[in-house]
Amino acid sequence: MDDSSSWDIVKASQFGILERCKELVEAGYDVRQPDKENVTLLHWAAINNRLELVKYYISKGAIVDQLGGDLNSTPLHWAIRQGHLPMVIQLMRYGADPSVADGEGYRALHLAILFQHMAIAAYLIAKGQEVDGPDCNGQTPLMLAAQKIIGPEPTNFLIKNNASVSAVDKVNRNTPLHCAVLAGNVDAAHILLEAGASVEAENINGHTPIDLAHQVHSPLLMHMLNQVKRERLRSNSRCLRVVNRYRVRLSQITRVGAIVDMNSESWLLKGILLACVIGPDFQSNLQASSLMASIFWIFSEGVCFFSSFFFSFLQVLFTLNATALLYYYLRTCRTDPGFIRATEEEKKMNVLVLAEAGCLDPRILCTSCMIKKPMRANHCFSCDACVAKQDHHSIWTNSCIGARNHHYFILFLFSLVLTGAWMLYGCVMYWSAHCMLRYEEQGLWGTFSGLVGCSPWLLCIFILVVYHTSWSTLTLLLQLYQIAFLGLTTVERTNLTHRQRKLRQPVSLRQNPFNLGVVRNLVSFFQLRCCGLFKPVIIDWTQQFQPGHQHVFGHTDMV
Repeated sequence: MDDSSSWDIVKASQFGILERCKELVEAGYDVRQPDKENVTLLHWAAINNRLELVKYYISKGAIVDQLGGDLNSTPLHWAIRQGHLPMVIQLMRYGADPSVADGEGYRALHLAILFQHMAIAAYLIAKGQEVDGPDCNGQTPLMLAAQKIIGPEPTNFLIKNNASVSAVDKVNRNTPLHCAVLAGNVDAAHILLEAGASVEAENINGHTPIDLAHQVHSPLLMHMLNQVKRERLRSNSRCLRVVNRYRVRLSQITRVGAIVDMNSESWLLKGILLACVIGPDFQSNLQASSLMASIFWIFSEGVCFFSSFFFSFLQVLFTLNATALLYYYLRTCRTDPGFIRATEEEKKMNVLVLAEAGCLDPRILCTSCMIKKPMRANHCFSCDACVAKQDHHSIWTNSCIGARNHHYFILFLFSLVLTGAWMLYGCVMYWSAHCMLRYEEQGLWGTFSGLVGCSPWLLCIFILVVYHTSWSTLTLLLQLYQIAFLGLTTVERTNLTHRQRKLRQPVSLRQNPFNLGVVRNLVSFFQLRCCGLFKPVIIDWTQQFQPGHQHVFGHTDMV
């Protein structure tokens, strides 16, 4: 770098050379004087995040909201465009007005959304900026996000902060959904529709979002909007709601009955047809639905086929096992996994405190929930909430597994494995007693054909049991390894493994602050006391915050 003693004040301001700037100002340079580009020294200091220079220039009389540059912007606008949150905080402390518009008509919040600086947007909202405040063109931040930002994040962020989906601009009276459709922004349109945006709202030309979708020739948007319109029409009629609720199930039962009654001996053909009929209705919730259906049929077969076969003592054990399975399944689904909740005032206060402490980053503040995240908390996009000590979102229970229901999930898996073992034992004993099978003479295919001929339904149950027992056993073993030997959740183990690969250096998973040893890990996880023999560590992970805003694992990927 050149000797800064010969630099002019503009260059010294850009590079943050405080002593040289002081020297020139003391020599008589006016800090309010713009340069040949109509830019003041305060603008140059703000855009380059020179906090000390901004403080000095304002003390010497610089105007904090002075307009300048090609876009006729204030220093605050420049800082927002560059994403300098510390500079935004400092300028607002000195009285910068976020409601001032630049040459393009954008105000501070609009710029933060336009450049996708969510931390700055959160700070501005917490400082009192109206989330639905229009710019000089009459557009709200939500309209800008829907029209100019491809992707869900800015739109979702504003919806979470109670932005209106029914606001209209001044010129064309377009709603945010109109803007999303005109821009072909499918993600934003989907979020707006989920938030209740009207598909029948008309703009100044009498066009609805559906009309605009036809104009921009977007088949996906046309299908999405028409589908939502049909669903809302059905939901508005009580009679149609009842019919629609049972129509699919009744038609499905009819189709299943017709397939089973087919004049065909091919179970393979019937199985394929049944899969085609049943599958599409459960695509969005296939695993959880299949598990519930499997448990029902397993219990039914356990009662029908094996009640007379088991000894009375074994019947009691099977009944206890089945009861435990249902109990722990319901407790896993119904128990709050540890959702982090906060009032609107608490959210704003958290944003202000963290921002002014220089800790407003995604590891500490969740910009989706607008809350300060406790240690080991993670945002679940399926539940759309932050969960304390989140392990994962289970596709089998369709619920989050976190601090408060994780032990129920482990006991559910254990009960499912035991139930599977009972059923496998029962199937083998039934076949040995009722089916004449000779593997040495018939071979594999002959034995399989004999099982199909002996009891095809029991064979289906057997295959179902093998499937569920396999995945539950593997999941249980992996979970117990993480809990007992590592003291980590699935999210933490995955992030540490990713960090190890990224840094290309060995990182021991067992060397972490949460690993207390095998026995103490299990005691603390299951809260075992054993008549006072053990003293488990009781921690409310929804209220555990790291002192001094330090990050336990020191890595941006680790929550």
